[in-house]
Amino acid sequence: MFGFPADLVLGRMLPGTALGVLAGDLAYTVMAVRLMQRTGRSDITAMPFGIDTPTMFAMAFGVLGPVKLASNDPVLAWKVGMAVTLAIGVAKVALSFAGDWARRVVPRAALLGSIAGVAILLIAFLPMLKILRDPLVGLVALFVLLLALLGAVRMPFGMPGALAAVLAGLAVFWIRAALGGAGQAPPHAAAGLAVAIPWPTLAWIGALDDALPYLSIALPFALLTIVGGIDNTESAIAAGDEYRTRDVLLVEALATVLTGCCGGVIQNTPYIGHPAYKAMGARAGYTLATGLVIGLGASLGVLGLLVGLLPEAAIAPILVFIGLEITAQAFHASPPRHGPAVAFAFVPVAAAVVLIELGGVLAALGTSAAALTGEARAAHQALLILGNGFILTAVLWSSALVAIIDRRPAAASLVLALTSLATLCGLVHSPLPSGAVFWPWSPSAPLGAVLPLAGAYGALAGATLLAAARNRSR
Repeated sequence: MFGFPADLVLGRMLPGTALGVLAGDLAYTVMAVRLMQRTGRSDITAMPFGIDTPTMFAMAFGVLGPVKLASNDPVLAWKVGMAVTLAIGVAKVALSFAGDWARRVVPRAALLGSIAGVAILLIAFLPMLKILRDPLVGLVALFVLLLALLGAVRMPFGMPGALAAVLAGLAVFWIRAALGGAGQAPPHAAAGLAVAIPWPTLAWIGALDDALPYLSIALPFALLTIVGGIDNTESAIAAGDEYRTRDVLLVEALATVLTGCCGGVIQNTPYIGHPAYKAMGARAGYTLATGLVIGLGASLGVLGLLVGLLPEAAIAPILVFIGLEITAQAFHASPPRHGPAVAFAFVPVAAAVVLIELGGVLAALGTSAAALTGEARAAHQALLILGNGFILTAVLWSSALVAIIDRRPAAASLVLALTSLATLCGLVHSPLPSGAVFWPWSPSAPLGAVLPLAGAYGALAGATLLAAARNRSR
């Protein structure tokens, strides 16, 4: 929609991003093999790894698009995107060394609850919409998958459940197309193969001045994936695979730096879904296959062919299953009394989902959120404040509630005080459409929107601190 030339996107941006995926997947494969050797177990599952979807949207609509529209120079926009991606990577390298400490301090219900909210509301809900757009294909594939993986029904020839589900959906799709049935049009293969090898470049240095206004986007998205990486490591540990948090985070950080240095514009991150991949039979080798397919496929143009040949409705059920497995794990692996805290973590994620869908509806109507007035504008602003920084918000809210449930008001007070400070600089509840952070003393800081919320958190922190003092006196 911003008019970027295809050769720049397919020849530089995509291969550079895929190279980071390849490097991260190879590193996670090595980590899984070493864990197998150390424990003597053969059922170790590697951490899943890929690109970060929220950053993809943030880079497209918060960095690349605005620079292209302002300068009419797609190459400059690409250089600015590289610089911001490098800044994200460098920030993550520094943050990664605090990962093990954070996993020890933050309650499991908060870590797993935050990714469970993402799992059920983003990973499962949004693909379910794709399934219902073509239910004959999508529902057949979904229930074959559920029969195989949850119902323990053996598939023909001992075929893995996920593969059987995709093949079932494909069979229905192409049989219907052959019979001339109504429904989604058959997918078309992309244009022919083309070689695009990523290589390091220093082109981003010349765009540092232009990148400075956009660096405020880097920190929240670096923090977003660091928190997500800690959550995902906890999820893997809960499933029985004891990875070291620092190592997981450091790999994603260095892969992001490599991505930015080689022309990529989207950061890398460990994916949510480890317990679901383990349930599907994935072990240490699937990340090797994933890395080779993505890394080499992007360089040779094969990914475009695959995307063009596979209907979305046949693939989406895998994501629905992943969402169900992660959500179930969050409740099962947390103490039963912390169930409300797990559920509480879903609320800010729900706001993010509504924002995503609302943005598409407004765009289809030829308008935008800026054109809303009255109650509609107030409702959208509330969604924006609740949805921006949703993963960190979910972790903080859930941590505070765990402390309350465990009768530790002093700990709850500390979490609420941290939430108040995070609100003042936009790490959570940023009222800006881009979700950017800001200094509260900056002349452009939206203090009118954040001061009441930060004050409310501060008042709650004081009240719980008084409760803690009262308990001590008793």
